[in-house]
Amino acid sequence: MNGEEILKLLEDEKNEAELFRQADLVRKQYVGDEVHLRGLIEFSNICRNNCMYCGIRKDNKKLSRFRIEPDELVKTVQKAVNLGFRTIVMQSGEDMYYTRDKLCRIIAAIKKFDVAVTLSVGERTFADYKAFREVGADRYLMRIETTDKDLYHRLNPKMSWDYRYECLLMLKELGYELGSGIMVGLPGQSLKSIAEDLLFLKRLDVDMAGIGPFIPHQETPLANSCGGSLHLALRTMAIMRLLLPDINIPATTAMESLHPKGRILALQSGANVVMPNITEGEYRRLYQLYPGKICINETPVQCRSCIGLKIMSIGRKIGMGYGSRKKVL
Repeated sequence: MNGEEILKLLEDEKNEAELFRQADLVRKQYVGDEVHLRGLIEFSNICRNNCMYCGIRKDNKKLSRFRIEPDELVKTVQKAVNLGFRTIVMQSGEDMYYTRDKLCRIIAAIKKFDVAVTLSVGERTFADYKAFREVGADRYLMRIETTDKDLYHRLNPKMSWDYRYECLLMLKELGYELGSGIMVGLPGQSLKSIAEDLLFLKRLDVDMAGIGPFIPHQETPLANSCGGSLHLALRTMAIMRLLLPDINIPATTAMESLHPKGRILALQSGANVVMPNITEGEYRRLYQLYPGKICINETPVQCRSCIGLKIMSIGRKIGMGYGSRKKVL
């Protein structure tokens, strides 16, 4: 599909059910019925950046900040492994307390549990990425958010779109499985821009693409903006499945924050990954990227059980492997 064809699908609310059906068929053909679980640990809500849409932005003075120390983080992973998780996603704000050496020690300790390790810690140097890879990091998640550079720079003060793109290229060069993605419904974002975002992700040949709706946070400059549409996010995600049929696509938590069956709808419209939160205790509530976040009062055991039942309720099964992308040539 070219940009014009993608744009037509994004605009077509009337026939979205057929789009979702086709995306689900392509998902079944290329990646099967397994749903891969990624255990998500949000280990620091401290961030050096000031993104206009993000609840953990540096200037949010009303947020209590936390860091999970390395020993506690490794113990959390061990518990997740006991629950059956084969992939761990370590996500944080851009918190430079976690130096290259500190993160390398954490990664090396976690790899002893025979799990795939995904990092989502933002923009670092090539030397950092190389060191993380050498001690065992398998995957890296970094959303581009939007390919509209003017919009990006308005929403991400003092950040550089070009450097973010350069980081994505570094990660590919180092052999990571690369995850990126976009936010749908950002203030000032056009459907044409979203179409260009999807083509960008296809050209980059990402191994995972996360598509999530914009949800305004009350302690950000965008507090009074209109939020993104769940259905537009679902259409965007379904088109992503058609463009890159063999990649991993998560049913994002933000979708379920907008609709009680948001993740199920996503799994029936092309998604094949779910990332249950295995962060423990008060930390869950304090990692406030957006309001209305689900499951903040549940334990990791409850989250694992709940999503397992939901997956089985739609006739799908939980994947037992690492869930790596298997490229279809």
